[in-house]
Amino acid sequence: MKTAVIIGSGLGGLSTALRLTQKGYRVKVIEKNDTVGGRLNILQDKGYTFDVGPSFYSMSYEFDELFASAGVKNPLQLEKLNPVYQVYFRHRKEPFKIYTDLEQLAQEFAFEPNFKQKIEKYLAKAGQFFHDTENVIVKKNFNSVLHYLMGMTKVPLKHTPYLFKSMWKVLDKTFEHEETKVIFSLVAFFLGSTPFETPSIYSLLNYTELKHDGYWAVKGGMYSIVKEIRKILEQRGVEFVTNTEIVSYENGTPDKVTAFIDQNGNKYTADVFVVNSDAASFRGKVLKRQKFNEQKLDNLDWTLSPFTIYLGVRKKLKNLIHHNYFLGDNFKEYANKIFKSTIAPEKPYYYVNVTSKSDPSTAPEGCENVFILCPVPDLRFKKDWADTETFAKNIIQDLQERIGDNILDNIDTMHIMNPIDWQNKFNLYRGSGLGLSHGMRQVGGFRPKNYDEEYKNVFYVGASTTPGTGLPMVVIGSKLVTERIEQSNVNV
Repeated sequence: MKTAVIIGSGLGGLSTALRLTQKGYRVKVIEKNDTVGGRLNILQDKGYTFDVGPSFYSMSYEFDELFASAGVKNPLQLEKLNPVYQVYFRHRKEPFKIYTDLEQLAQEFAFEPNFKQKIEKYLAKAGQFFHDTENVIVKKNFNSVLHYLMGMTKVPLKHTPYLFKSMWKVLDKTFEHEETKVIFSLVAFFLGSTPFETPSIYSLLNYTELKHDGYWAVKGGMYSIVKEIRKILEQRGVEFVTNTEIVSYENGTPDKVTAFIDQNGNKYTADVFVVNSDAASFRGKVLKRQKFNEQKLDNLDWTLSPFTIYLGVRKKLKNLIHHNYFLGDNFKEYANKIFKSTIAPEKPYYYVNVTSKSDPSTAPEGCENVFILCPVPDLRFKKDWADTETFAKNIIQDLQERIGDNILDNIDTMHIMNPIDWQNKFNLYRGSGLGLSHGMRQVGGFRPKNYDEEYKNVFYVGASTTPGTGLPMVVIGSKLVTERIEQSNVNV
């Protein structure tokens, strides 16, 4: 029987394990922490259940494909979000609600001249790019930069100008009002970047959120994804080894790894190894590749770090829905400073998720579970987080003032994770929340490959390899890496 060891149990690793068991592999999963799931994890305290990282997903059909590829029915129960989120600006008391129904959405943006015609044209163009690239670029393996560039020639020429414009530039040309531009640029933050750095091609995310598939919450919380996949894997005899970190390796031949070694000196052998740790930093930290040493990694573009607060609040909170954004009035200035700032922002922009609004089982009766995420500079720039508690209190104070409700006096439980915590717990390079960013020099064939440059039995899956970050992307990535393994000559 063919054997595979998967290093890391994030969604990419679990999805790959699922696909490989269907291909006849005996699989073992190695996980650094005591719970599987990577950033797709769970935190429970005093009857509250929090999603540690992702709190929704799009492109739900990719999960249907994943389970179908393993010969099972999708066990996840989903709830479509509508409105998908709401956006508060500091100068405006009432939020903008973002609906998937364009008639409702047009009412929210009545101040924007000809909004419905503009948004339909904008989404149509984004949708064309999405469908013109989905199967020829996103869901394809490329063996080299040249191979990737050849693949790009299959994309209609009409899309070429958008490869070299920022998302903000296209929005600025499409809409008149600053608030409209800011709201539809927020999808760039889902990529851990800003619309001034993100290529305009990622307007396709506006298409997926509003027209194509929308956003979905998972009943029972996002960790249900991990639990359901793990249940299937354990039924298939997959072994999970937790509290175990891979720190080195040995190779019996110049082109094959014979074993990876953990912190206690235990060796794990297999025909195939799939790394679900960061594809760039693992090559430098564990495989000692000079091309991926710290100096060279620091020169790459990384996504912002997460500063997260998990609050159990012993009351129901008004003016919040499942997903909420809280912004200031200086968007462009804020976005341009946030990447390289050495201090925490005084008036931060942040995202608030309240799962208990759509799933009451995630908090005790009459209470709310509140997850706050504030994107902050990674540890290359702001290294010292001694101000963690002060910064958290500042955010909570701002939130309660803006929703007109008392949070600080009703906190039942609170947990905080700063970028150092994220780095240490999940081996995130410099605390970068979503791995390598998605500028044109770091997408497609320019991203770290999903197969190793030297060892033909080592492969990679996850946010920093192809096709990129986001839950549906790493599910697609698991399909791509499985194809790599099947096409390689390492099988017994």
